[in-house]
Amino acid sequence: MSVAAILDRAVAGRRLGVDEGLRLLECHELAALGEAADAVSRRLHPEPYRTYNIDRNINYTNVCTSGCRFCAFSRRLDDPDAYVIDRPTLFEKIRETIALGGDQILLQGGMHPGLPLEWYENLVRDIKAEFPQVNVHGFSPTEVHHLSRLSGRTVGEVLGRLRAAGLGSLPGGGAEILVDRVRREVSPRKVSADDWLDVCRQWHALGGRGSATMMFGHVETLAERIEHLDRLRRLQDETGGFTAFIGWTFQPGNTDLAGIAKVGAHGYLKMLAVSRLFLDNFANLQASWVTQGLRVGQIALRFRANDLGSMMIVENLVAADGTRFEATQRQLRRTIEQAGFQPRRRNVFYGLVE
Repeated sequence: MSVAAILDRAVAGRRLGVDEGLRLLECHELAALGEAADAVSRRLHPEPYRTYNIDRNINYTNVCTSGCRFCAFSRRLDDPDAYVIDRPTLFEKIRETIALGGDQILLQGGMHPGLPLEWYENLVRDIKAEFPQVNVHGFSPTEVHHLSRLSGRTVGEVLGRLRAAGLGSLPGGGAEILVDRVRREVSPRKVSADDWLDVCRQWHALGGRGSATMMFGHVETLAERIEHLDRLRRLQDETGGFTAFIGWTFQPGNTDLAGIAKVGAHGYLKMLAVSRLFLDNFANLQASWVTQGLRVGQIALRFRANDLGSMMIVENLVAADGTRFEATQRQLRRTIEQAGFQPRRRNVFYGLVE
């Protein structure tokens, strides 16, 4: 089937197959992909606005045993700059976030070998006791699975206890590429693809919501990218629990994979457009300006993200890889306006807050 015929099917609302998705990724017709993705996004989001939010990424620890080859942030337990955040520092970061208009924190760290499940429960309880208005978007499926193994409890028990403590939503970190061949090469001690998806499945079964992600542009093939999207789409068919899809490009600087060429704007926008065409059951796609910059983020609103993401007051993981783009709320709003839309602030569940 020709690329034009596949795009016509997607624009008409027909679900694309895996082979069709791969055909689109392999083609070189970026403008046609963008036009079709724009049409699909306008069908799903006819409103005149595009959204953003204000939150803060707080890395509660940099100690991690996963040894991921793409990470420049993690430290061993005995490293001199290893840390676990203390409550005064944590609370001050949250106060600063609230002062800037934020209503959420993204709380994530690593696979710390010495922090028990009770530590995480108390962390969430303390945050909610001090700042009941703040949503805790915390602990990726990777961290939850690690806690399950460390505590000897099932994933369902861990999630239930964290939810009871006040966990509000689950970030999609640690997905990378949901193909075990890739995972064995870049993060061999991390949760398998099936187990990552199962953590999300069990969280959704509890009534929880969360995001889905993909980090691409390292050792994966184009076919494996589509396999990743297909696995997310199938779970979304099953549970409907994903609020959004967020794809970003691997940042090779300062990592064990530093020899890999960085994916540029062209490759990022193509992947974004194909994601919008393939993920027909995802309401929201978020632009990754943190790894590509605001100019590309603005173009992404035409390729067809409907959300510009967060101010990201602090983003240590990407910054550690040598990539650091920052933006104020005013800059985010202006970026959306210059793309031809009204800027509207939203919460993690994509409800408008203005």
